Amino acid sequence: MGKSDEYRKNLQTLDSWDDYLRRNSGLPGPRGNLELAQVVANDGDQELFDRYASLTPDIAPENTPDVFLAFCGVVGLGRLAAEGKKANIRRLRKLASDPRWRIREAVAMALQRLGEKEMDLLLEEMEQWSKGGALEQRAAAAAICEPRLLKNENHSRRTLHILGIITAGIGRNKDRKSGEFIALRKGMGYCWSVAVASNPGDGKKLMEKWMTSKDKDIRWIMRENLRKNRLIKNNGKWVKEMERKLG
Repeated sequence: MGKSDEYRKNLQTLDSWDDYLRRNSGLPGPRGNLELAQVVANDGDQELFDRYASLTPDIAPENTPDVFLAFCGVVGLGRLAAEGKKANIRRLRKLASDPRWRIREAVAMALQRLGEKEMDLLLEEMEQWSKGGALEQRAAAAAICEPRLLKNENHSRRTLHILGIITAGIGRNKDRKSGEFIALRKGMGYCWSVAVASNPGDGKKLMEKWMTSKDKDIRWIMRENLRKNRLIKNNGKWVKEMERKLG
């Protein structure tokens, strides 16, 4: 019996999952129990996910067992969205700006569940998010820049377009010392490399456009992406050329 099967079997014997999830959350600590979270997301229902996802930072602070419940609820909302309950997408958009980084990661994971079932819908939604606040943009980029979702050339091309919208917005951002902007910049430091690796033909041309930018944060983002092995492995010569262009 695998760990997931064990978790599922144990949960099926309980009337309330809360204490079991707290005990097995892995928190406080550097890494929550993602395997257990996925089991909860697969087996829970709307009522449970709504209750967990409603746990606010004052009730479920970062790096506590209680935030793990909130994390599970958010990922579960993604499963329900993928099953056709689209109202959960609006809920996820609000949660994308949560001050807790674990909840923001849960939003990206939830959106990827939607993408596995309806990638066209996810891309349509993320284009709207890409025009929102910094943390909404960060969630959009993190959600779609996942290799398993970018097997289709049209999907990767649309992903590159969304990254272009977000990158252009970074150049216009006036509040670069905020935590929200810093989180967005950090996320964008790998997202371009994922999208370009999935579609080098279109991706390299679009990324080259940003290599000539005078904006220091855009240049930092480009430089960080060029350091990623997924780009270096198959595009080593091009990467060196772009590094020289950046200086």
